[in-house]
Amino acid sequence: MNAPVLHWSSSDVEVHKIVVGPYENNVFVVRCRATGDAVLIDAANEHERLLAMCRSLGVRRVLETHGHWDHIQAVPAMREAGYEVGVSALDAPRLKDVGYDVFIDDKEVIEVGRLRITTIHNPGHTEGSISFRVENTPLLFTGDTLFPGGPGNATFEGGDFSTIIDSIDNKLFTYPADTIVLPGHGLDTTIGTERPHLAEWVERGW
Repeated sequence: MNAPVLHWSSSDVEVHKIVVGPYENNVFVVRCRATGDAVLIDAANEHERLLAMCRSLGVRRVLETHGHWDHIQAVPAMREAGYEVGVSALDAPRLKDVGYDVFIDDKEVIEVGRLRITTIHNPGHTEGSISFRVENTPLLFTGDTLFPGGPGNATFEGGDFSTIIDSIDNKLFTYPADTIVLPGHGLDTTIGTERPHLAEWVERGW
């Protein structure tokens, strides 16, 4: 059982990471070092571990990148413990069995202490997939939209390959090359590493 690790930090922000569940989902906590306020991205699974991490790191709310089953298993326990859960309106129907509290809109600015997190509507993996950009940092949390080596799976219900390609090209590849991509599964990458391969992804069709 792996413990949460301090995955990335600067003078202003900490990112803690834990990997949970049978699909090895990445769960991140983004914490403002000045105030101690934090948010959790994707309450995926193993709620007891997530709750312990939330209590120790000052988490105040949960943000969901999208509504697929493997990313929402811990949502009921989080809500029962008093954490507000936000999801896009388009993906909210996927949470009908676990519940949610608020909608997250495209281009919304979420305040976490002194940090500002901008939301990016990234359809293609699901209709309402969202990425989160921490302003004045290189951090970009992409859920299952962008991974090392290509886009997320667009063959599930609500997914569309041309949509996810357009979503990545026009909404994510506009960020600087040194932007760190923190996906919903697996390892980090950067915009600069992935951007040159877009045409290859289009040609292979996945």
